[in-house]
Amino acid sequence: MSTSSFDVIPHSYAPDRVAPPAPASPAPELPPVELVPVLDLPLAVTDYERALDWIDAAVAADAREYVCVAAVHTVMEAREDEALRAAVARAAFTVPDGQPLAWALRALGHDIDSRVYGPELMARACARAAASGQRHYLYGGRDQSALFKLTLRLRQRFPGLRIVGGWSPPFRALSEQELDAIAADINRARPDVVWVGIGVPKQEKWMAAMRDRLDAPVLIGVGAAFDFHAGLVPQAPAWMQRNGLEWAYRLKQEPRRLWKRYARHNPRFVTGFAKQWVAERRNRPAR
Repeated sequence: MSTSSFDVIPHSYAPDRVAPPAPASPAPELPPVELVPVLDLPLAVTDYERALDWIDAAVAADAREYVCVAAVHTVMEAREDEALRAAVARAAFTVPDGQPLAWALRALGHDIDSRVYGPELMARACARAAASGQRHYLYGGRDQSALFKLTLRLRQRFPGLRIVGGWSPPFRALSEQELDAIAADINRARPDVVWVGIGVPKQEKWMAAMRDRLDAPVLIGVGAAFDFHAGLVPQAPAWMQRNGLEWAYRLKQEPRRLWKRYARHNPRFVTGFAKQWVAERRNRPAR
C-alpha cells in the first residue's frame, strides 16, 4: 500500500502542526446552488467566485459535503453506470468543467458565463487558502513521487498554502483495512478541504463511499488537475479551452487512452442533448 505524504515529504515541507480547535460558533447557512439537469445529470449554474464562496461557507459550517467536477465523459458514463450516477446525485453539486456543458446550460436559457474548470477551481481555491490559512489535503496522483512534486509546486506557487498531508493510492481496489488507514490519516491531519484526483468514475465513487468516514468539511474531485499542477501533463492552450477543443488537444497527448472515450461519448452527447433541447423547447409555455 502506498504510504502517506507524512512519510515522504522532507521536514521542511512537513504538514503543519495541528492547532487546538477554536471555540464553537453558530454555523453559517450555505449559499443556495441552482441545479439544472443535462441528460439527467444535475449541473450547477455557477461560476468560480460563487463556487469558491460556497466552499468557504461549507468549511465554516463544517458541512461534510462533496463537490463533483463534470465533463461530457462524466455525463455519458453516468447514464450507464448506476453507482456513478448515484454518487454524483449525492454530491452537494456538480460544476460544469467541460465547455460543452456550459454551452448546454446556456442553450437551456440559464445565465452562465463560462465553465468552472477543475484545475482552475483548484488553483483559485489554493490562492484563497494561502491567505486564509485553510488546511488542504491531497488524495490521488500517479504515485507518491508525483504527489510530492504536486505538493512542492503548489507551495511554491501559493506561499503560505497549508497542505497538511497527502496519500497516493494504488491503481486497484482497496481493502477495508486500507480504507480505514486512509481515513485515519486524513482525519489525523484535520484538513478543511480534501482534493481528490483519481479520475472518473473512481473519485466520485470514492467520495460517496468515504464521505461519512471523513471529518473534513469538503471533498472535491478534480481528476487530471493533479497531473496538470504537478507539471506532468501540459494543459491545452487557452484558445482551445475557450472553444471547446480541449478534447482534441488531450487526444493528441494521449491517443491510446482517450480515442475510444471521445469516439463513443462525444457524438452521443451531441445527439442526446439535441433531443433534450428540442423537447424542452416544445414544452416551454408560450409567451
